[in-house]
Amino acid sequence: MGTLNELPAINTPLAGGFYAGRINVDGVLYALIVAPKADGEHADIAWNGSSKSVAGALSYCDGRANTNATAEAGSKLAQWALDLRIGGHDDWYLPSQDELEVIYRTFKPTTEANWCYARSGINLSAEPPTRPYTPVFPLQTVHEAFRDGGAEAFDDVWYWSSTQHASVSGYAWIQNFNGGDQRSRHKYGEFRARAVRRLPI
Repeated sequence: MGTLNELPAINTPLAGGFYAGRINVDGVLYALIVAPKADGEHADIAWNGSSKSVAGALSYCDGRANTNATAEAGSKLAQWALDLRIGGHDDWYLPSQDELEVIYRTFKPTTEANWCYARSGINLSAEPPTRPYTPVFPLQTVHEAFRDGGAEAFDDVWYWSSTQHASVSGYAWIQNFNGGDQRSRHKYGEFRARAVRRLPI
């Protein structure tokens, strides 16, 4: 891809998955691609089996770096993502906290009100950066396959990000795909996961 004008419409099949939006990772702009549900979603699983800090898993925007570091630290979930081979591509990973937020905005499955506490919805890594949620925005996605009950829809549950909590090493960030609430939970907790990949723009 050479320019932004070459990007497809949201939800277009692209490079093994579905185009979900743009993410800025350390000054480089990427197209974020969500894996197909049948091949790229994991049932409830722990983030890893340890409360020890994973030094390389603290990025809010770089899910690939987080996933690599967490796999090296022994996470079965992270290794699952790195082992995926979907659509001829082998560079899948677990989305960072900000990447997961982009996906929620794009593919919100339900019509429920959004979580509006504190900074919910502010995403400085999104392109363009986004403002806080309102109860009615983002709306339920217009893309039928990603709506509640659709073949690609995120379920009304919590999903792991690859981002460890910066000050509490035993916790990592999760996002709810009902109202968009982001919270941190103990790494021993078991939640859903969906893989992504990205392409430089």
